[in-house]
Amino acid sequence: MKMKAWCSQLKPVLLILIFNLCFYASFQLTEPQVCELCGGTVLNGSVVGQFCASSAGRVHGRCCFRNDNTSGHEHIIGLDLSNCSLARVEDLQGATEALMIDLSLNPIVNISDTVFQGFSELNYVILPQKIDCPGGNSSWEKVEVKEGNRLCEGQKDMCNQTGQLSSECPENSLCAPYGPGFFQCSCADNYHGYKCLREGTFPALLVFGPLGASTVVVSLLLWVTQRRKVKPL
Repeated sequence: MKMKAWCSQLKPVLLILIFNLCFYASFQLTEPQVCELCGGTVLNGSVVGQFCASSAGRVHGRCCFRNDNTSGHEHIIGLDLSNCSLARVEDLQGATEALMIDLSLNPIVNISDTVFQGFSELNYVILPQKIDCPGGNSSWEKVEVKEGNRLCEGQKDMCNQTGQLSSECPENSLCAPYGPGFFQCSCADNYHGYKCLREGTFPALLVFGPLGASTVVVSLLLWVTQRRKVKPL
């Protein structure tokens, strides 16, 4: 009976552990997946390959990785999906920190601007000639058509000045770039809430305190009810 009771108590713990492991594994696979959208690897003679070598990066699949000296986090700085027979591009979110992306020599008909939403560090994009630069030509310092490719270089800041109050954002908020043709607004210091209209610090204790307390109470109730189901010898 003791063994049976012990097993019944262990089941919820195992389920939680399995869920956490699955979630962690899926999170770990998110970044490398974009590197496997096409077979092969980054060639040394390609534009991304030369950029990777000059940046002391590490090639994995179609990606160039580099360590962040401050945090130690390794992130994608270059993505080479050229000549991959891609008819459409829908998701590149694993490479949001990329500085260079090559999508040339693909039969792509159209690319939505939202594909590059969040790519605030992107500085150089190579596309098939018929495809417009992300966010439009006005979102880039230099647009050039060369050897059947469209080159988009130098992403422009969509805010008046990064980190400054912008007429595009509500009052009491700051504007920051969020990819070609995109920007995002965040509340200035000492402001929060809808359209940053509430002044003062966010009441984290009042919001999350009752939520945490209720979670503890429900957990205790579940533990007590499970204990009652255990039959003594």
